[in-house]
Formats: sequence, C-alpha cells, structure tokens
Amino acid sequence: MECTLCGACCVAPDIAALDKPLGLRCPHLTQDNLCSVYENRPDICRDYQADEVCKLIEAPTLEERVDKYLALFGLTDEAKVVKEQGCASMKRARLQGSPAQAAPSPTQAPGGERPR
Repeated sequence: MECTLCGACCVAPDIAALDKPLGLRCPHLTQDNLCSVYENRPDICRDYQADEVCKLIEAPTLEERVDKYLALFGLTDEAKVVKEQGCASMKRARLQGSPAQAAPSPTQAPGGERPR
C-alpha cells in the first residue's frame, strides 16, 4: 500500500525515539502533514510502512483518522488523559499516568537516573 501522507502515524501512536506521547502531534509534523526532519527522521519512522490500518482509519480529516486509530487499538481514554495533562513528553506522560511508576525506586535518583 502506498502512503497517503495523511499524518495519522505522526499523531496517533507514541513514538519513543522522539519522546512523543500517544495522541499528540509530532513536533516535526508540519501544518501540511509532512515531516520537517524527513531526511534525518529516526529509524522507527523510516521503517514504518503504510498497511491495512491506514485503510481502516480512512477519514476526511486528520483528527478523525487519529480518533479512529486510537479507538481501533483501545487507546482513546489513555490519549485523552495525556492530552488533558498537556504532557509533551512520552516518558513524563507514562509516569503521570501510573502512580506506582511516579516515585523513583531506592536505586534511582529523581528524574530516573541512577545515583553514581
């Protein structure tokens, strides 16, 4: 399947290589839904291939496509929480979403780094 350049793959999923949270627009996605760092994009983006999911989420607008993607994978509620919190970091969004993960372990310093 050929990519339609709709931008849904740059908004709906979280992208660890870019620390992009679920359901939020990638900071490198331009207004016309093209990648502003296309030549230097991470491997996860480079390796992505349009597939059946693209057909399943077809819709007139990017917002509708993203909503369909999130619903397809049962992620609507999680994405809503991330969006409401306004969290621009996937790592912080996951910490905020799970109280058990929010407190550092005894072997970790605040911020997730291990003490030296």
